[in-house]
Amino acid sequence: MAIATATLQGLYEQMLLIRTFETEAERQYKAARIGGYCHLSSGQEAATVGAIHALDADDLLVTGYRCHGFALARGVSPEAVMAELFGRVDGCAHGRGGSMHLLDPRLGYYGGWGIVAGQLPIATGLALALVRQERPQAVLCELGDGAVNMGAWHESLNLAAVWRLPVVFLVMNNEYGMGTSVERASAVTELYRRAAAYDLPAERVDGDDLLAVAQAAATLLEGAREDRQAAVLELVTYRYRGHSVADAGLAYRTRGEIDEHIRRDPIFRVRELLAQEGVSDEELDQMLIGAEERVAAAVEFALASPAPEVATLARGMYAPGSAAQFARMLPGAPFGERALVFAGGLGE
Repeated sequence: MAIATATLQGLYEQMLLIRTFETEAERQYKAARIGGYCHLSSGQEAATVGAIHALDADDLLVTGYRCHGFALARGVSPEAVMAELFGRVDGCAHGRGGSMHLLDPRLGYYGGWGIVAGQLPIATGLALALVRQERPQAVLCELGDGAVNMGAWHESLNLAAVWRLPVVFLVMNNEYGMGTSVERASAVTELYRRAAAYDLPAERVDGDDLLAVAQAAATLLEGAREDRQAAVLELVTYRYRGHSVADAGLAYRTRGEIDEHIRRDPIFRVRELLAQEGVSDEELDQMLIGAEERVAAAVEFALASPAPEVATLARGMYAPGSAAQFARMLPGAPFGERALVFAGGLGE
C-alpha cells in the first residue's frame, strides 16, 4: 500500500502513544488507581492503527473490551481515556464505563463492550440502521478470536449476509482466548474461513504489518460502503501481556514464545520503514518522547478530575419522560430515603 511519509509518521506516533499508554495503564492499575478489569493490547498496535486508518470520519466503530488502543486511534484523547480508567467525571464515559467500556459517539465510536461477542449484534443493528436511513457509511466491528465460537457470531454474520449490511467483522486473532490457544478452542483455526458458511468475502493478513492491515481494511470497508457487502477480516497478531493485568500470561505459554514475537515487534517494523524514508533516528526518538509526555499529562489530568457524585449513579438509566421509573433508581428509593447511608458494619 502506497502511503505518504507524513501519513506513516502520524500512524507511527499513534502506535507509540498506544504502547506507552498501555505500559502506564498497567503501572496505574498496580498502584490501585484503576478499578475493575484492565485488558492491555501491547503488541497489537499495527492491527489497531491500520484498521482504524481505513475508516472514514463518519464510519461507525464497535469493539470488544480490549479497547484502549482503538479509542486512542479513533481520536479519543489520552486524557479522556485515562480519566475513564480512573473512574473520573472527565472520562470519555464520565467515569461510568471504565477500561472495558470506552466510547465517544461524537467520533462514531459506540464502545467498548464487556460481554464476549456481545458487540456483534450491536454492530449488526447499527449497520441495519444505516441501510434503513439510506446512509452511505460502514460499520467496523472488532472482536477477539474467542468470540468466533459464540452464538452471536453466527447470528450476526447470517443476518449481515441475508440483509446485505455494511459491516466488516474485524477478528483480532492474538492466538489466545484468555488462556486457551486457538488450536485448542477452534476446529477451524484459520478463522476467516468461517465466513464461507455465510457466503461472505474474507481475508487473512499479518496483523503486525501496518500497511497490509490498512490496505485490506480499506478494501473491505469500501465494499461495505459501496455495495453493502458484509465481510470478515482476520488479523493475526499477538499480545505481549496476559489476558488482563491480573494474568501473568505465563501459565499457558512460554517466555521464549513471547520473546520470539517481541523480536518481530510491529513498532520496530514501522520504525524501519520510516528510516528507509529518510526520517532520522533523532526524529524517531523524539516521537517516543512526545508519546511519553502526552501519557504523563494524561495521568495528571485524570488525577485532577473529580469522581462522579454517588447521587448521580442512576443518571442516564432511563430516557427523558420516564420520571416515574427514574425515581425508583434514586438512592434508597424502595424505602423512600433521599440519601445513601453507609452502615458501620454488617447487619447494622
